Amino acid sequence: MSDRFNKRYYRSLREFWQDFSYPFRHRDKIRQAMKGDLLSPAFRERLMLAVTAVTGCRYCVRFHTGEALKAGLSETEIRTLLDGTLNDAPAEELPALIYAQHWAEVAGNPDPDSRQSVQDAYGTELADTIEIVLRLIRTGNLLGNTIDYWKYRLSFGRWRATETGSHQA
Repeated sequence: MSDRFNKRYYRSLREFWQDFSYPFRHRDKIRQAMKGDLLSPAFRERLMLAVTAVTGCRYCVRFHTGEALKAGLSETEIRTLLDGTLNDAPAEELPALIYAQHWAEVAGNPDPDSRQSVQDAYGTELADTIEIVLRLIRTGNLLGNTIDYWKYRLSFGRWRATETGSHQA
């Protein structure tokens, strides 16, 4: 077992502030994205679980598992999404889910071709809505992991958040 904290977390106040201030600057777009008119709750939760699978936030795993169940996803589908596998996802959502994983892997800075492929698949309005959802879950994931990072640091490495969300002293 490694003695270092190996989850993604905020490494600077600037990075944190950019993500944290985004919802305040884009309230109307976020409200529209979360209403469900363009993006069904099930699709939204699949996107959130795909990002959470990459970032590993134990708080987001717990919360979005519950939300995904409410949105109609099966336990098997949730488990496979959290394993990073997209086998059980609807075919029409695969381009967005693959993009969500890529987006999370590159810290929200996808290559232009990937972004364009999402626009081509879904149109500009839905692609923008997908990006908003990805930004929101990344912020939540990194915030949760940053909290765990500081617990780890303050305990001099004795406390470690594991992938399953338990901890060790």
